[in-house]
Amino acid sequence: MFRDNHIRIFGAGYWHKVRELMSKRIKYTDGEIEEVKIVKDFLPHPSKLLLKNDSVKVTIALSKESVEFFKSEAATAHMPYQKMIRT
Repeated sequence: MFRDNHIRIFGAGYWHKVRELMSKRIKYTDGEIEEVKIVKDFLPHPSKLLLKNDSVKVTIALSKESVEFFKSEAATAHMPYQKMIRT
C-alpha cells in the first residue's frame, strides 16, 4: 500500500476485481490417482498429548508496585500478567 512515501488509493474497480477473483470456484478435473500407501496411526491419544501438572490453588497478596511491574512486563511479552505471575 505504501511505496516510496506515497499513499496508493484503491478505487472501487480494484476491489470489484479482487472480489471477483475471490469468489471464483475451484474446478477439479478427473485425474489419475497414484498408488496409495496406508500409514499406521502414529499420533498418541489426545489425552496423552497434554502434560498435566499437579497444581494447588493459592491466594497471594501483592503490592500495587509488584502488580504494575508484572503488567508492564507482560505487555512487552504480549501475554496476560496473571500467566506471568503463575510462571
